[in-house]
Amino acid sequence: MTTQSERSPARITLTVIGLVLLTLLGLFLLYETRRILTWIVIAAFFATALHPAVSWAERRVRWCKRWLATLVVFLLVFVALAALVLLFMVPLFKEAVQFVDELPALIRDTRAGRGPLGDLINRFHLRQYAERHSGQISAYLRGLGAPTLAFLRGAATTVAGIIAIFVLAYLMVLQGPRLVGGFLRLFEPSRAERIRRVGSDCARTITGYISGNLLISVICGTLTFVVLLILHVPFAALIALFVAIVDLIPLVGATLGATVAAAAGFFHSLTAGIIVIVFFIIYQQVENHLLQPVILSRTVQLDPLTVLVSILIATELGGILGALLAIPLVAMLQIIAREVWAERQSRPTEPVVAEDQQAEPVSDPDQP
Repeated sequence: MTTQSERSPARITLTVIGLVLLTLLGLFLLYETRRILTWIVIAAFFATALHPAVSWAERRVRWCKRWLATLVVFLLVFVALAALVLLFMVPLFKEAVQFVDELPALIRDTRAGRGPLGDLINRFHLRQYAERHSGQISAYLRGLGAPTLAFLRGAATTVAGIIAIFVLAYLMVLQGPRLVGGFLRLFEPSRAERIRRVGSDCARTITGYISGNLLISVICGTLTFVVLLILHVPFAALIALFVAIVDLIPLVGATLGATVAAAAGFFHSLTAGIIVIVFFIIYQQVENHLLQPVILSRTVQLDPLTVLVSILIATELGGILGALLAIPLVAMLQIIAREVWAERQSRPTEPVVAEDQQAEPVSDPDQP
């Protein structure tokens, strides 16, 4: 029985204050560890996507243990990513070496007003502008030290994040069955089976999302390659590959790829740059309002309106990460809600009647 002291206003006030302080502490910890939490979420995302490949290899090859199947799959992923990096770095390295060799001649032509840069400087009177604002330009160049240091620090953090995500995803796939089994043993068999089924549906949703997103990126890269090839823009295949990779980012990916492709088009000719910009304006509208809703609605089992609305809201709330995780999160919420609703519908409804409200037997007046 609750005593009067336990019901006192002072005790209630202290309890409320304690709960508020614990909530604030939890929010503070979430804010301070937001970068690590982001890495964990991304790692879990990719671990869920790679889990079916590891399980398939483990089932198909009898002598293949879990650790060996996980190692092989992750090595294949690493090799694929390294091949993509080499596809970018080798042409860029060759162009950098050629640029260094031609730099003295380019500087002489520019000073003499010849070549594309010389014509550009003469047309827009950039030399006179540089002479008038030489002091401001020098001060600006001297002030580039801090932004450069911040850029290098951010690049180092990005590399560390990629390594951490890769290691976390590897450990999640390797230890996943044991952790899931231990978690399911906390529930009764029927409940554990229901949780396992819902988890499998959620995992298939993530896999379907990745496959649909890859299909959209392939379409974007292919169309970009065709347009650049027709316009005779140099390095059409390399630029198209870059566009396909950044197009994996919903909504803003096509814009990032369009910037690079348009810059290459303008460097080739003014007409090519304008055509590339017009192409990407049209394509981005088609991708955002047709390709993504239709393709992802089939792979993730969401209607096109839900796909589009979820991407827009998640991008506004969480930026690029929100855009990446919006569709699978909404699909998983839909699966969980459908399972909860089905469970409630299948649960038998028992009439709730109080004992004192039950009808008393009516006595027969003919009986004594």
